[in-house]
Amino acid sequence: MQEYLATLNDAAFGAASTVTPKFISRSDPAAQWTGAHKGHAFFAYATNYLIDTDHAVILDVEASRAIRQAEVGASRTMLDRTTERFGLTPQSLVADSAYGSAENLAWLVKQRGIAPHIPVFDKSNRTDGTLSRSDFVFDAEQDRYTCPEGKHLVQFHRTYATPRSGITKEGTRIYRASKRDCDACELKPRCCPNTPARKIPRDLDEDARDVARALANTPAYERSRHRRKKVEMLFAHLKRILRLGRLRLRGPCGARDEFLLAATAQNLRKLAKLGSMAVLA
Repeated sequence: MQEYLATLNDAAFGAASTVTPKFISRSDPAAQWTGAHKGHAFFAYATNYLIDTDHAVILDVEASRAIRQAEVGASRTMLDRTTERFGLTPQSLVADSAYGSAENLAWLVKQRGIAPHIPVFDKSNRTDGTLSRSDFVFDAEQDRYTCPEGKHLVQFHRTYATPRSGITKEGTRIYRASKRDCDACELKPRCCPNTPARKIPRDLDEDARDVARALANTPAYERSRHRRKKVEMLFAHLKRILRLGRLRLRGPCGARDEFLLAATAQNLRKLAKLGSMAVLA
């Protein structure tokens, strides 16, 4: 019981999110109430794999709650653990858009030097017909945005006696256009119809997002996206071949044990296949 309660404070479980779950299991509080499969909701754990995409060999496994924050944290744990145990650090990492937040991309690019072959998790695109942030060009040297009409959006339009950081509580910088420029602009109905002037928030780690966006146009990124299918095949194999649709053990430790044993079985099957191919060759 003490081991179970201590696990609830792990980053992969209780500490993964400050949001109180809608429902909590009385027999297994660490399990996550989820309806991710668009069917009946249920309590579940998530298994996370770090694989070698050349041969689809599983390098590490981590159990977590079935929510995005916990799964992103699990990916960091596996990368650090693989580097510590095997001395392996990938040049690039491929994952889905759930791992494309600014914070996670910044961790990969700035702290680990790993190229993120990951779709950027971005909600800045507007759907009401008005101009989105992507329609404005950011100049890092001048620290300003330029609108389609050539006007500049800056953080401060005047000099303060006491310098300000310009960083909000949400960890962003706000770039604002001049009201005089917006009043005389022909694009105002399409840019900021409900506000006197246009403003654009920019995350402190937006530069890491820019790195991921730039990589998305490279041939290496396209190859990585195709290799990502090997991960999905392993998960499908886990459910359909090994029949791991339901856990036999309860609690985070039980989930870790079952996921680790299942991944070991998958690796043994893969190694047996590679060995037979080597003999035939």
